[in-house]
Amino acid sequence: MNLTPESKVLVQGITQPLGLHHAARMKAYGTKVVAGISTGQGGQQLQGIQVFDLVEQACNHAGVIDITIIFMKPYQAMDAALEAIDAGIRQIILVTGGIPPLDVVRLLQKAQATKTLIVGPSSSGIIVPGKVLVGTQETEFYSPGSVGLITRAGILTYEVSLALTQAKLGQSIAVDLGSETIIGSSFQYWLKILAKDHNTKAIVLVARIDGTIKAAIADYIANAVGKPVVVYLVGQHTPRKQQGVNAATIINAHLAESTTKTTTIQDEIKAFKRAKVLVAERPSQIPSLVKKALKKN
Repeated sequence: MNLTPESKVLVQGITQPLGLHHAARMKAYGTKVVAGISTGQGGQQLQGIQVFDLVEQACNHAGVIDITIIFMKPYQAMDAALEAIDAGIRQIILVTGGIPPLDVVRLLQKAQATKTLIVGPSSSGIIVPGKVLVGTQETEFYSPGSVGLITRAGILTYEVSLALTQAKLGQSIAVDLGSETIIGSSFQYWLKILAKDHNTKAIVLVARIDGTIKAAIADYIANAVGKPVVVYLVGQHTPRKQQGVNAATIINAHLAESTTKTTTIQDEIKAFKRAKVLVAERPSQIPSLVKKALKKN
């Protein structure tokens, strides 16, 4: 992953209402938005951004494009992402939700073969506070600092980032992995990046309950991450008998062969505690645990 204020950003679906709104916000934040894509509507300028019909045309105009953010409709999103990959773009953020699962699977196969980073689907994107925004985040909740935030919890991300900011714990980066059942980049991928990032001194991970991968994440943190990590698991106060009743959760657990039965969130918490990872009981507790972890470190 390589995202700096000099990174060239493309907006696919720029004439979609969300696409145009957030393209303007990103540009106002300082992001280098170099072009937009809207098939059949090329040749115009929107918010000072040149619009093209094809990604290839945008690349010819702007040179090497580092990252694209996609606001296309669900049934168009895969083709848009594949077009970006074919044009040589190796970092893709999918804001679009509801993409057909088989489309996502096909896209991830192509991404793996071409070493392309996919964030999403249904992601609010990435923000490096004070420097660059490639997403839909509400920027007032973030402040520059040294806490890396990795989430898969939708708008709860804002509550966590605001709590950190109010506690004077700014963020080095915040990444929303997306809320769909099948997503691109994983917690482990971003933990590996932030473990090596000199600007990140501590990491906060916010994950929803799904009963499938938390033990593996806990082991990875214990063995490969030499920085303080604080975890908040969404839904940890849900009654045990109501956990793991979602069909997708049960199927994912068996497909991952991570357990012989669906694990509960209590099992996941125990896995983190065995790995000596601090687990917050509520979002408001995260800042105090981060400060405690930094003091220990």
